[in-house]
Amino acid sequence: MRALFTNPIKTPLLSHLFSCSNFLPIRHGLSDSLLPSFLRVDSTPSFTTQRSALSMAAIPPKSPSAEEEGLARRFWIKFKRESVFAMYTPFTLCLASGNLKIDTFRNYIAQDVHFLKAFAQAYELAEECADDDDAKLSISELRKSVLEELKMHNSFVKEWGLDLAKEASINSATVKYTEFLLATASGKVEGVKGPGKLATPFERTKVAAYTLGAMSPCMRLYAFLGKEFQAFLDLNEGNHPYQKWIDNYSSESFQASALQNEDLLDKLSVSLTGEELDIIEKLYHQAMKLEIEFFNAQPLAQPTVVPLIKEHNPARDHLIIFSDFDLTCTVVDSSAILAEIAIVTAPKSDQNQPESQLDRMSSAELRNTWGDLSREYTEEYEQCIESIVPSMKVEQFNYEALYDALEQLSDFEKRANSRVIESGVLKGVNLEDIKRAGERLILQDGCTTFFQKIVKNENLNANVHVLSYCWCGDLIRAAFSAGIH
Repeated sequence: MRALFTNPIKTPLLSHLFSCSNFLPIRHGLSDSLLPSFLRVDSTPSFTTQRSALSMAAIPPKSPSAEEEGLARRFWIKFKRESVFAMYTPFTLCLASGNLKIDTFRNYIAQDVHFLKAFAQAYELAEECADDDDAKLSISELRKSVLEELKMHNSFVKEWGLDLAKEASINSATVKYTEFLLATASGKVEGVKGPGKLATPFERTKVAAYTLGAMSPCMRLYAFLGKEFQAFLDLNEGNHPYQKWIDNYSSESFQASALQNEDLLDKLSVSLTGEELDIIEKLYHQAMKLEIEFFNAQPLAQPTVVPLIKEHNPARDHLIIFSDFDLTCTVVDSSAILAEIAIVTAPKSDQNQPESQLDRMSSAELRNTWGDLSREYTEEYEQCIESIVPSMKVEQFNYEALYDALEQLSDFEKRANSRVIESGVLKGVNLEDIKRAGERLILQDGCTTFFQKIVKNENLNANVHVLSYCWCGDLIRAAFSAGIH
């Protein structure tokens, strides 16, 4: 439950996220919704490297000798997938980027107050179970650090004018997480005697170890996120609205608390059996999943783009990146450019065409024909979308329905393209005119840099495909020619 992010996220390290070979094949006739390089939580048609991602350095590195690592470290490495998921939830991205809406942050703080109170209580129960004086002292210190964290939340309440009385309703994800922690700390774990029946010091120490195992992921995840997000403070030139949050979880004191928790877990579990260590692993993994649920439960009503990634092994994996072109890469829609070229270069109605040239419509005829095609496209597109969008809310994912809808959309695009071809509006357009038009296209800020970093990285094994309903790949290639070859 400890997380954050800043303004559309700026990162110079996208080449660590994605990978690609040194060519740019073009595919036509598909929309960006079919095979996106990002999962769009909204349909905002904009491209920017600022709205995409953290470096793969965010993924905990593999240990060269995991057997020599402590228990907590081994689990952290084993469940690094969950740490990445937690970092890339829509809520976390918006928080880290600094553009998280204040209402969502209010809710987050209120939920985290509920969680931290349970977290402190779990430490208190673990301290009662610990048999070693040094362990008791360490747990007491960790509990005090949680109480200090609650004071920080109180400062948020004052600074942001939050009313926790209004925000106090606890959501189901927070309930699930706090009940899990307190049940574990009370000994309600598979294979452990019920509360009040922990007769021997060993049984009580085992419960303390289980409790630390369930709490360690939270501490390590927030320490990890704090350090990762710290890199974004410089990009915001000291104006990050949630800097205090980042400063706290990236601080040396919090990093030390996370390590203290892990060291204590190693100490308490040293005499446990293999089966009991397996129980701690399950508790650790469950806590990581509950962190993700906690972040995903925060109400978010703002456009967010979430990268779809997995750990990439160039020797084994081949990554294909798809990007839309119009209004994603470009500032303006390029779909009408070819028609404009045809109209501008067409003969006037009173001009005779040389016998060596193809017969072409006059500019007036082309403009009228293109206008008719555009109107017909718009009307049929609206009818197509209306026919494929369900009239009622869909409760669960239906692959067959999605497949059928995309088939209908594809058929519509094919019919529209066929009408353009049959009309002859593009007949006789000069290729050099097309290339010059492409070179003059203005691309979105960061677009060229994004693809450059991918294409020029020789250690990556991937292809980039640009999708567009523009009929000419040369136009698209020319648009990128200034920076990508």
